[in-house]
Amino acid sequence: MIEPVGHYLRGLIQADPNKKNMERMEERVPDADEQQLQQMLTDSPWDHQAVIDQVALAADRWLGGHPNSCLLIDESGFKKSGKHSVGVARQWCGRLGKVDNCQVGVFAALGRDRRVTLVDERLYLPEKWCDDAPRCEQAGIPEEDRVFKTKVALALAMVAHQRRIGVRFSRVGADGFYGNDPAFLRALAAMGEVFVADVHCNQLIFLEDPKPTVKQKKGQRGRTPTKLEANAAAIRVDQWQAEQPAEAWQRVKVRDSTRGELEVAVLHRRVWLWDNEETAAHGWHLIVRREINAPEEIKYTLSNAPAETPVKRLAEMQAQRYWVERAFQDGKSECGMADYQVRKWSAWHHHMALVLMAMLFMLEERLRAADVHPLLSCSDIEELLKQFLPRRAVTQEDVLAQMEKRHKKRLASIRAQYAKPGLALLE
Repeated sequence: MIEPVGHYLRGLIQADPNKKNMERMEERVPDADEQQLQQMLTDSPWDHQAVIDQVALAADRWLGGHPNSCLLIDESGFKKSGKHSVGVARQWCGRLGKVDNCQVGVFAALGRDRRVTLVDERLYLPEKWCDDAPRCEQAGIPEEDRVFKTKVALALAMVAHQRRIGVRFSRVGADGFYGNDPAFLRALAAMGEVFVADVHCNQLIFLEDPKPTVKQKKGQRGRTPTKLEANAAAIRVDQWQAEQPAEAWQRVKVRDSTRGELEVAVLHRRVWLWDNEETAAHGWHLIVRREINAPEEIKYTLSNAPAETPVKRLAEMQAQRYWVERAFQDGKSECGMADYQVRKWSAWHHHMALVLMAMLFMLEERLRAADVHPLLSCSDIEELLKQFLPRRAVTQEDVLAQMEKRHKKRLASIRAQYAKPGLALLE
């Protein structure tokens, strides 16, 4: 199995952009065989999680154990046609910015300052998949994974797993989808994690401790009250922000960029959140960030960092989540993250495990070369490897044979979907 794995890893780099599938790998990588690659991904029983854990621990040696080390949670969608690929459904695809037929993976990335790499993944299964036993069986989903789990539950499982295997990070970052779920933030707090999570503009906050209590019964009639009630009024974060005077905003430098120092305007306040059930509210930080050159772009963020944490530090922590988007960009552009052609559960996870391994390699090469080539990018590494890795020697006959092979596959696909007599004209 080692040889097909090596061929696959090289194929993730050597195959043409947007065509990093096994068919193209066979055409580029010496001795690679498409059927062997498919068997390695789909049928070979190797443990993808064990491989991913090794990637995470290797990444930790480079990025973990520092005050700026963070675990960033985000999801990514992969557009697919048909209905047989595991987990595929009409659902929100962030990559496309709309609902479409796709698969969705929830990922964890380990970051430190400008460097970040993916270290864990979970495939999201919509409820209709979990309720369809024959479909799950056909996709090879293990019995224990056929129970519906929300994306938040998958994210929390990854945080706990990374702690369990020894990955070191000082906080957890997440976007508004996760931050807007009260259970997610409270679960992280209960786990002892510091979080910095974006929330939506309609997030309700209390400007003073609501000190929830059970109201005294009035009069002799009626039931004795048992439900907790807040002793203060809640307000939306966007309403509070709109009421603040111009001088309340602070300009803060959050990081260096290729265009100079990146500054943002920030509002900060200690606020309380209560879920209408807990006996006490949570006192957390609210950070409101506004872009200097685009004041209409506003982000709202909550954090349970220590109360004495400076505003500048909170703004820097919030800004670090930007780099997880760069990780996805590198994974899809240079490492074939979205270019797979597999349908089954094990194949999807095997592919992602090898993509994470390829991304780790690129991170390590960039860090090793940082003193000599500080601007070295994943794209640069891909170009260098394409030039210097051995390539399959291709003759004119090989090119024609490859084209004929592709045409046969396309014809078989057409016949499978449109079983019409007229298709005989395509032969």
